[in-house]
Amino acid sequence: MKKLLALALALVMALSLCSFAAAEDYTIRIYSNSNSTERVNWLVNAAKEAGFSISIDDNSVISGDTAAVQAANENKDGDILFGLNETRWGQVIGGTYENLKIADWTPSWAGEVGDFKYDGKAYGIVIQNVLMLYRNDEFGTNGNELHFDHWADIVNSGYTWYRQGKVGGTTNANINSAMLYAFTDPTWKTLWQYCQNGVFTGDSYGFDPLNRGDVQIGTFYSSSLFGKIDTAADNSQHPLKGVLEPENWALVDIADGTYYIAEYLGIIDRDDRTAEQTETVKAFAEWFGSAEVQAAWADEFDSYPCNTVAAAEIYDETPAIYTIKNFALNKVEGTDMTYAEYVGAHTKEWTNIMTNLGFYWADNSAAPAEPDWDTLDWATLTQAAQ
Repeated sequence: MKKLLALALALVMALSLCSFAAAEDYTIRIYSNSNSTERVNWLVNAAKEAGFSISIDDNSVISGDTAAVQAANENKDGDILFGLNETRWGQVIGGTYENLKIADWTPSWAGEVGDFKYDGKAYGIVIQNVLMLYRNDEFGTNGNELHFDHWADIVNSGYTWYRQGKVGGTTNANINSAMLYAFTDPTWKTLWQYCQNGVFTGDSYGFDPLNRGDVQIGTFYSSSLFGKIDTAADNSQHPLKGVLEPENWALVDIADGTYYIAEYLGIIDRDDRTAEQTETVKAFAEWFGSAEVQAAWADEFDSYPCNTVAAAEIYDETPAIYTIKNFALNKVEGTDMTYAEYVGAHTKEWTNIMTNLGFYWADNSAAPAEPDWDTLDWATLTQAAQ
């Protein structure tokens, strides 16, 4: 159960801000994909109260983890990188991006984030996962419970489901990774059936069509779920009800579990910063990742903090959506990689395959014909579209 902490957290924030005063007048440049307008405004204002000047683009300028990392790499003016996920952070820290080097840094709260860390480099701030939800009322399964072995079993469920309308985007990529988990060598035909027989409603994510009763199953991301249900009646005559105690909806019970990511916080190494400016950047990172600020961030945006001290401030007990098994860190058979690492190693070729074959068409009247799977030239399909 979530605690009622708004006033208490405001007081904690006010008290904590004073101890992280900026070392000098320096505007900290931040790149992130966790950059909705609401998040950006909140962070800019909270940082200002703490004595920091920051610059961060909202998602009208930079949308998604790919865009955030590419912009940081191309502009070469960044101080802080936060958000992304293990797949992308592994690439950043591993040197995939020539102009992005993560500085050595260990915050005072490093021991509060458990396994969500790249020791000495980047540390977890928010736990995120993708969820498969269903209605169990008359607009859904009429009381029947849904149990799948794999995410991909949705294609044989007999129910209607929302599917996304484009290949790109962080959440879309995570849903695809969940769908493909059962196959070390992905069965693209199954994913095609997910697209072909799914319903694209024009919505960005699966919550709204599920909330309206347009589909019986929808996919969504965890950090905004409670807030969306809390305001569900504003956008539907047949809304989902019950935030932490569901009334007319449930999580699909999937034996595999789900694909978790964690968003991390790291400091970009730059030769053109003075020592004093770097100390200001470190002070901001120390402040933003602290238990007090992460508790306030989680309370404001219904996210679940990696920081265990912050989580204890927000919740009496762990919500069910964060107790699902995590298969992102499972080892992939025949490799020495976790599934998150495996996804990172194959993201480019998988994206090229989906793009070249025309996955996730938005207009069903213009849907491409299903490929002849036995005659495809996979060597060409894994290359970037011309």
